[in-house]
Formats: sequence, structure tokens, C-alpha cells
Amino acid sequence: MQKPFQHLIVVSFLLGTLMLGGCDSPKKPQASAVITPTTSPATPTASPTTPTTSPEIASNQFPGLPRLNGKATVLMTVKGKQITIELDGNNAPISAGNFVDLVQRKFYDGLVFHRVVREPQPFVVQGGDPNGNGTGGYIPQGSTAERRIPLEIKPKGATAPVYSQPITDVPQLQHKRGTIAMARSQSPDSASSQFYFTLADIAFLDGNYAVFGKITKGLELIDTIQQGDKITSAKVIEGIENLKK
Repeated sequence: MQKPFQHLIVVSFLLGTLMLGGCDSPKKPQASAVITPTTSPATPTASPTTPTTSPEIASNQFPGLPRLNGKATVLMTVKGKQITIELDGNNAPISAGNFVDLVQRKFYDGLVFHRVVREPQPFVVQGGDPNGNGTGGYIPQGSTAERRIPLEIKPKGATAPVYSQPITDVPQLQHKRGTIAMARSQSPDSASSQFYFTLADIAFLDGNYAVFGKITKGLELIDTIQQGDKITSAKVIEGIENLKK
């Protein structure tokens, strides 16, 4: 069993490996990466026990963002093999809707996995950056700014997600091996297009990052992905009728 001090060193190393020099200046795109808050993972910055936003208010509060009202399935091809991903719009409608919308636009086709962390222990495989280096996101046609989505985490047993802040409650969707979640920088509402697959159960990310689905087939493939490997294609094979733009 790993000693507490040793565990802290490992956690610090993993988070440090994923940290980028993002900034909040509107003149520069904010780096989207897996970065935890500056406080300890055990003590996030907020501790709501009930949703801060109802589904109806959330729809009005974040106008123009795609939503997935239900579930959808995406088939992603990497290195000639396929990964089947189930997206959960029941518990993360904006995060899942954003991903499905980008898949429909073929945004992810040809992009690389720019970050792979397996040492000192399995952590994440991260992709979805058009710049290929962890600094980019999706910029809609005709716009000069990235489309950003809010941090969206639904507490277990709640009727709606909490938006724009971490939670200390147990989330409905947790960072188990093979889940997919949105990468972001320090600001809670900085996610755009970058996502990551978890290579192991990573409980210390729960409540800080938006999990929105899981791999249902091809889980073993993520163990073989290397930095620079391309997403050949991603397509929605089921549930596209649940996407609302």
C-alpha cells in the first residue's frame, strides 16, 4: 500500500505534468488542460449539497450551447481500431452535447492525442486540441473566440447538475477507468474541445472535472495510445436525435 506522503508526491507529479501556462486574458486563447484547483483535491473551493441551477435555468443561462437530452453513442477510430463511447446527456447534457456536436462537425477527425501520462502510474490520455499542443479549442466559423462550456457536475441523487464550480459531494459520474471527461484550465468555465480518457480510477479528480460518458467497447485500446497518435475518425452511430442545438 502506498504511504500517504508517497501518494501526495505522486498526485503532485501527475498534476504538475499536466499543468500549462494558461491565462485569463481575452486576447489569448486559454490553455485547456487537466489542471486541478490550487487547493487540495480533498478540499475543493465549493461544497454545494444541492444543484445551483435547474435544467430550465441552465438552458437560459448558457444559450447557444448544444445539449444532449438523453444518451448517444460515438464510434472513434484510432490506429485502425475502434472505441465505442457512450455519452450521458442525462447527467451531463451540455458537456455531452458539446462533444456530440463536435463529432458531427468532424472536428476531431485527424487530431492527435497530445498528452499521454502513464508514469509514475496510469493517469490520462488527452486529445481534441486543433493546435496539437494543449493550447487550443473549437472556434466556430465566423468567430474569433473559442466556444467555451461551463463546468458541469451532477451530485449523486440530485435532479440537476451544479454549474461553474467544483463540488465536494459525490458526483453521479465519477472518474473510473475508461471514462471520458472535459479538460479545462484553472477557470471552471474554460473547457472547449479537449477531452481525456482515464487510464485508471482517479478519485481525486471527482468533483473538479466534468465526466460525461464512458468507453463501452475497445477499452484496451486506450492502453496502447501513444502521444501523437491520430483520431482517424469519430462518428455518432446512435442517439443523434437527442442532440439539441
